[in-house]
Amino acid sequence: MNACEQSLATAPERTATARPQNAQLPELPPEALAHAKRSDRWLLSHLFGLLGSPPVQFAVKDGACVGDVAGAVARVTFASRATLLWLLADPWLRFGDAYSDGSVVIDGDLVTLLEAIYHASRGGGRRPSLLRRALGVLHRPRANSLSGSRDNIHHHYDLGNEFYALWLGSTMAYTCAYYPTPEASLDQAQIAKMDHVCRKLRLQPGESVVEAGCGWGTLALHMAQHYGVRVRAFNISREQVAFARARAQREGLGSQVEYVLDDYRNMSGRYDAFVSVGMLEHVGVKNYPALGGVAQRCLGEQGRGLIHSIGRNFPAPLQPWIERRIFPGAYPPSLGQMAGIFEPWDLSVLDVENLRLHYALTLRHWLGLYDLASERVRTMFDERFVRMWRLYLAGSVAAFTTGTLQLFQVLFAPGVSNDVPWTRAHLYNR
Repeated sequence: MNACEQSLATAPERTATARPQNAQLPELPPEALAHAKRSDRWLLSHLFGLLGSPPVQFAVKDGACVGDVAGAVARVTFASRATLLWLLADPWLRFGDAYSDGSVVIDGDLVTLLEAIYHASRGGGRRPSLLRRALGVLHRPRANSLSGSRDNIHHHYDLGNEFYALWLGSTMAYTCAYYPTPEASLDQAQIAKMDHVCRKLRLQPGESVVEAGCGWGTLALHMAQHYGVRVRAFNISREQVAFARARAQREGLGSQVEYVLDDYRNMSGRYDAFVSVGMLEHVGVKNYPALGGVAQRCLGEQGRGLIHSIGRNFPAPLQPWIERRIFPGAYPPSLGQMAGIFEPWDLSVLDVENLRLHYALTLRHWLGLYDLASERVRTMFDERFVRMWRLYLAGSVAAFTTGTLQLFQVLFAPGVSNDVPWTRAHLYNR
C-alpha cells in the first residue's frame, strides 16, 4: 500500500457527505487486482493532467490513488472505475453530475478544492486543450430568443420564492453586494450596493428610471423609497414579478414602482436613467446591439445608464455544467464584447468598476446560509438538488477568487450628452 492509499485507508469518514452505494471493484486474483489498479492509476493520472496537476489527490474507491499526500488540499474519490471512465469523456460537464448524484466524494473543503483546480487549469494559458475545444462545440449556450429567454429564466428563477428566501438574506437581492468593509453583513452590503448604483446614476427626486431585469424588485423599491424616483421594472419571471408587486403594495410604493411582466426588448417610453443589474448574463452576445438600441431609445440625448454584469477578462463560455444544469443560456462577456452594446449607438462609457472580490464574499455569505438551510432544501427537493446547488455556489466562489470570473459595473451616457460628472465625489458623498 503506497502513501496515498494509506491516507485513504486511515482518513476519517466525513459525515457531511454520505458515501454512495455504487458498484465496487469485483473480487479479483492478486495479479488481476494489480493490473486493475495500474489501469485506475493511468486513468487518474490522465484526469490529473487534464486539470493542470492541481494539489489534489484523486482516487478510485478501494483502488488506486494519484497526487501528493503532503501537499494535497483535498481528496476526490470516485465510487468506481466506471464513474471515472464516464467522467473522463467530458470532465467539465460530468464532474458536476457525479458530485450531485453522490458518485464523487470530496474529503476537504469544497471551495478550496475548486480554487486549486481553477488555479491549475489557468496555468496552461488561455488556449484550451483540443478536447476542451471540441467539447465546447457541444456546450454552446442555449438561445436567448424571446421564447428561449422565457424558458431559460423559468428554469432558474421560478424554482420558488421560498427556496431563494432561505439564503439570499432579507433584501432578496440575487446579485453581487458591495462591502464598505469586509466585516459588513450580507444585508448591509446589499443595501450599500443599491446606494452605490444610485449614486453612480446621480438619481434625483422626481426622475424616472427604467430597469431591465428586476429580480424580486428590491432595487426598484430602494430607488423609489430613498431617491424619490419613479421606476418601471421589466422581468419575464412570473414568480419574481408577483413577489415584487405584492412587496411594493405592502410598502406603500405601488404608485411609484410599476413591475412589467415583459421582455426588455419591448421597453418603450423616455426615462432619465436606464439600469440593468444582473441581467446581461442572460442576454447573449448576439443580442447586445438590440439591448443597446433599447437603452438609447429610452434615454434619448440625455440621461444616464448602468449595466452590472458577471464577466471575463477574455471571451470564453460559462462553465458547461453550470450552463446546462443551473443557468441555461447564460454567458459572461468580456469588456470587449460588452462594447457591442454601446458602440453601435454612440453611447459613451463613462466609468468601469470591477467588484470581483465583492462577489466572492457575497457568495460565501450565500453558501453559508444555504448550508444552514440544507435540511429544508432537501425536503423541498431532494439530496441531488442540495448537492447540485452547493457545488454551484462553491464553484462560483472559487471562480471569483481565482479571477476566472469578474464583476463589471459599466456607467454610460448618450454620446452627445455633456451632463456628466467632473469627478467621482458623488459616489462617496451623499
